[in-house]
Amino acid sequence: MSSTLTQTQEYYKLYYKRQRIRRWKSRGVVAENWDNLYELFLSINNCEVCDKELQYGIYGNNKKCLDHDHTTGEYRNILCNTCNLRRH
Repeated sequence: MSSTLTQTQEYYKLYYKRQRIRRWKSRGVVAENWDNLYELFLSINNCEVCDKELQYGIYGNNKKCLDHDHTTGEYRNILCNTCNLRRH
């Protein structure tokens, strides 16, 4: 039973990764290596501007956001929603 649970967990990890990368691409983010960018996104736990602890989700001022240049699409930082909105 534990192997089934592990397979299910791995499936959802891959599913969420694909969803997040697809969302970044749809918003104009460009990257040479999507896997590295995703791993970096997961590894950052505090906003790189204000140092607020970040949370996953779609609501709230401290939700984790990938900040990027809207002209070039290049990644800049991992920020809280508040700092991300201030940069645009």
